[in-house]
Amino acid sequence: MIALYRPGSSILHRMPAATKLVGFAIVALVVTLGARELGTLAAAGIGVCIAFAAAERGVRHLGRVLVGYRWVIVLTLAPQLFFLPPVDALTNTGRVLAVILLAGVVTETTATTDLLDAIVRAARPLRRLIDPDVLALMLTITLGTVPLIADFARRVGDAHRARGIRPAARTTAVPLLVLSAQHADDLADALAARGIA
Repeated sequence: MIALYRPGSSILHRMPAATKLVGFAIVALVVTLGARELGTLAAAGIGVCIAFAAAERGVRHLGRVLVGYRWVIVLTLAPQLFFLPPVDALTNTGRVLAVILLAGVVTETTATTDLLDAIVRAARPLRRLIDPDVLALMLTITLGTVPLIADFARRVGDAHRARGIRPAARTTAVPLLVLSAQHADDLADALAARGIA
């Protein structure tokens, strides 16, 4: 799921990886810290639509992506509704979703090797603090984690439907957590076997 790159000739495809990463970091920071009201969050949503358009990914593609993330949205939103006012829960979930979607645009329009090269170059001045190669690997894995969890949710939903069970948050949460934990264990074992963790 890390290799999400889809070849194309859009303006974002042609943009250097480093520029996209810097832009993503700035926008993600602004959205995370600034989009605390529904109006500001709506502006962030418009920005996401513009990013998809610049990547030559239409409204249908955005819709398919949102459907793929439906259980991520539910699992993010539902717990917050118990502890926060609905508006705060919606804005928090919206901020997370906006950042996820923007990260998806970056990974769809940038080859993984280009992402790795850009991250390694940027981290070289910090070599005494952290190994740039390890940092690049960790960030790349992170970018692929959310789509992977969304795929787990899809598989759990498909399994439920095959058994005649209607997918719901209460029946999906535990299997999704189990699959995610298993993946985390497998990933940790693979990294440890390579002397990375």
